[in-house]
Amino acid sequence: MKPSFICAGLGLMVCLSTAAQTRQSDEMAYRIKQEAFGNQKIVELSQWFTDFLGPRLAESENGRRAEVLVKEKMTEFGLSNARQEYASGFPKGGWDNRKTYVAMTEPYYTAFAATPKAWSGSTQGFVKADVVYLDVNTEADLEKYRGKLSDKVVLLPVSQTYTLRFSPLASRLTEEELDELAQDPRPAPRRARYRGGDYTLRSAVARFLQTEKPLAVMAGDGTFNVPGSRSVNYKAGDPEPVPEITLPIEDHGRMARLIQMNVPVKMELEVSNTFSPADTIVNNVIAEIPGTDPKLKNEVVLIGAHLDSWHGGTGAADNASGCIVMMEAMRILKELGVQPRRTIRIALWGAEEHGLYGSRGYAGRFLYNRKDKKKEAGYDNFALYLNMDNGSGRFRGIYLEENDMAVPFFRTWMQPFETLGFTTLSLRRTGSTDHATFNALGLPAYQFIQDELEYGRTYHTLMDTYERLSIEDLRVNAALVAWFALNAAQDNARIPVKPGMP
Repeated sequence: MKPSFICAGLGLMVCLSTAAQTRQSDEMAYRIKQEAFGNQKIVELSQWFTDFLGPRLAESENGRRAEVLVKEKMTEFGLSNARQEYASGFPKGGWDNRKTYVAMTEPYYTAFAATPKAWSGSTQGFVKADVVYLDVNTEADLEKYRGKLSDKVVLLPVSQTYTLRFSPLASRLTEEELDELAQDPRPAPRRARYRGGDYTLRSAVARFLQTEKPLAVMAGDGTFNVPGSRSVNYKAGDPEPVPEITLPIEDHGRMARLIQMNVPVKMELEVSNTFSPADTIVNNVIAEIPGTDPKLKNEVVLIGAHLDSWHGGTGAADNASGCIVMMEAMRILKELGVQPRRTIRIALWGAEEHGLYGSRGYAGRFLYNRKDKKKEAGYDNFALYLNMDNGSGRFRGIYLEENDMAVPFFRTWMQPFETLGFTTLSLRRTGSTDHATFNALGLPAYQFIQDELEYGRTYHTLMDTYERLSIEDLRVNAALVAWFALNAAQDNARIPVKPGMP
């Protein structure tokens, strides 16, 4: 895409104002590219974060193991002050899956790929039972099942069905899509957020099943015969929930259809889960390259991604990919002997998947006290945050969260990397990940525009493993993060906080 098209979308005055910014030399851009593409450690780091670290459910035993190992890896890379830093408490406590076996035995035998929902309970060892399909449309419908489920496996109502799709499994953003992203969205009214209308019924079903205590509950989630990873509503100290298992919608639907055809269905299963004490805390794993300028060294350029994952796969695209890129960016800068004016800090956040606990805890401790409505010392020293959390697809641009004042900076900084496909500055807002914590305070915090690849059908499932990573794209992304972080650390100016914030 020609950059001039993007300038037209953002406005001529914005493009002309780039002359006010500076960027690092073409020689430094060359050195970063050479280190990223010729002497990189992306493959090794990718295997380490996925195959070696494994699944990293928030506050699980393996999640806590990962924190320690990542801290050690940061020290191995030569980063300063590597640490596990307290962010917040975690009301769910810890949870680990020890064993899962699920099969249909009648009308014929079929073993299913299955994932227990996190923080759900265990079966009483190996059990066999009839399957009952819970056919409910209203809370009143539950009464016909009262007292009839204690020795049964309950099949929840079908909520998803599969429809043939004729779009490619993996895709990159087209020129037309990038052109659209480059247009300022603010003249159009904002759409109201959709909130699921069946939440009341789902809550009633959950309460009913906890009272009736069936042997287990089966829910359908995930396609291509791969179950999704989810959790139940639980906090430490609550009674242990009924065992709830996620099946692919194909397997869940097969049993539902058989029962609706009056064909008896039986299952056998064994699920074992353990719960950790209630005093579990959320940590972030943090390290830095210290600033050297006497006046600017306390200012921070922050880069980050969330370390936690779901428990089904190894959390490759979501979000080992972000951790890999941020760690590689820091390794590149360290390898090149960069001595930034501002401090460059990496933060791998804890418990993002359950409510941004890690980044919110960091912001509350160091940036802004919401209770007292008072800025903390770190607020005025916050220079920039760059986040990655949309799979392993290549960076094609960046969402600038309606901050016009950020455009001149990125317009200037991005020039040596446009030939790698980074061409789009979008004033659109995007949410649902850790940058939103800081953007809500008016701080310059941004998520990259990425090629989707096959992210939408693989994340939060058993498929989210090393094979989902695009190594070539991760190399490009790491080079871009290193370059932008360095420019933000060296520039005489800083992207301003949004007026009137926090």
